[in-house]
Amino acid sequence: MAPPILNSVSKVAATAAPQVYLVRCNITEIDGITYDTDFCSRPDDPYGVNPQVREWLAANPDFPIDPYVPPTPEEQREAMPSLSAAQYRQGLVGAGHSPQEVTDAIAALPDGPEKESIAIEWEYATFFERLQPFVIEVGEMLGMTPEETDQMWMAAASFGSRKWPR
Repeated sequence: MAPPILNSVSKVAATAAPQVYLVRCNITEIDGITYDTDFCSRPDDPYGVNPQVREWLAANPDFPIDPYVPPTPEEQREAMPSLSAAQYRQGLVGAGHSPQEVTDAIAALPDGPEKESIAIEWEYATFFERLQPFVIEVGEMLGMTPEETDQMWMAAASFGSRKWPR
C-alpha cells in the first residue's frame, strides 16, 4: 500500500495550542480515495499525512495562517454535551438547587399553555441541551447567571460515570 499523500492545502488556521494548526487540505488515502478534509496538525505527530503537512508548512512560510479566535460563550454553550434528566437534576443539586425548587418555580408561573409546556418538559424530558429555552428559563427562575449555569452544566456532565458506594 502507498502512504497517504498530501495533494494541496487551501487554508491554515492557528489553534489555542502553540504550533498546532487546523489545515484544510486535499489528501489521497492509502486506499486511493481522494477527498478534502480538515486536518489537525501537531508538531510531534509522525503518523499519516502529518509529516507531509509539516514539510509543506516549512516550504511555504508566506502562506497566510488565520489567527486563533477563541469561541464565544454562545459557541461554547452550543458545543456542551447533552445531559440526561438525571445528570441535569444532579447538576442542579450540586449547584445548591433542589429539584423541588424547580417544581415550585414552575408551579408559581401563571396558568396557561406555557406553564403546562414547561411542566411537561421538566417532568418528562429524557435529555437536555445547554441552549434549550427550558434550561435557560430554569436558570433564570433559580437566579443563576449564564456562567453559573455553564459551570453547573459541565460538572453535571461527569455524573453518570460515578460509581456509588455499595
